[in-house]
Amino acid sequence: MAKEPKEAKKAEKSGGGKQKPAVIIVGADKGGVGKTTVARTMLDYFAGKNALTRAFDTESPRGTLKRFHPRVTEVVDLTQVADQMKVLDTLHSSEVKVSVIDVRAGLLSRTLKDMTDVGFFDAVENGEFKFALFHVLGPSVASLSEIDEMLPYTENAEYYVVKNHINDTNFFEWDQATYDRYFKKARRTAKDINVPKLNEMAYEQVELAGVPFVSFGQNKTAKNQKADYSLVLRGYVRTWEKAVHEQYDDAGLMEWATDGAQAS
Repeated sequence: MAKEPKEAKKAEKSGGGKQKPAVIIVGADKGGVGKTTVARTMLDYFAGKNALTRAFDTESPRGTLKRFHPRVTEVVDLTQVADQMKVLDTLHSSEVKVSVIDVRAGLLSRTLKDMTDVGFFDAVENGEFKFALFHVLGPSVASLSEIDEMLPYTENAEYYVVKNHINDTNFFEWDQATYDRYFKKARRTAKDINVPKLNEMAYEQVELAGVPFVSFGQNKTAKNQKADYSLVLRGYVRTWEKAVHEQYDDAGLMEWATDGAQAS
């Protein structure tokens, strides 16, 4: 009998069906900051680690994320109770324990409020689920000011401030008072992720190909057949996504999401 706790612990560490469901929200209230781009890199990251992941695209009914990752993505409308149930009521029953939710512009605050109202954050506090917020910011005071609104939801969460360099604009180059008011306040609870700028032509060609970044870099079509993408542009995409994934590694994202369990 004395050995049972040790054996149970060992089984949990080795991924013996004890992995705690992990919910990752990628979002912002401000539009045009590249939320779906970040979600796409994350799905590539977990796939590269052989970690099963499911994704929910809230850009209903169009589904931008689903266009690039159709096999693992479902389009949902999180303003509807039925679709909230599709996401949250299946966290325990789904064999896939890592859920990435790409929240469309303007919906992040409402989504977090709804999740509060249904008791999700109570469950996180009680250790039933794990939660991480990847808060994608643009280089503007309006974007930065969202931090104040997000902090109450991150008390028991992993909170990442994602600076997505979608153009050559520098981040947070304002007076010291503005910087202190927003960013330093979050420093104790936030981790930085810096997504470098991807060459415009390379990004455009990935969009036209309609494939994951990793597939473009490997010169593969959506059907996993050999493509004829530019050698130069493929190189830019591989180098760029490698830099993003290294930051996920440094942040311990894989270990956090999978409890250190052996990937499936």
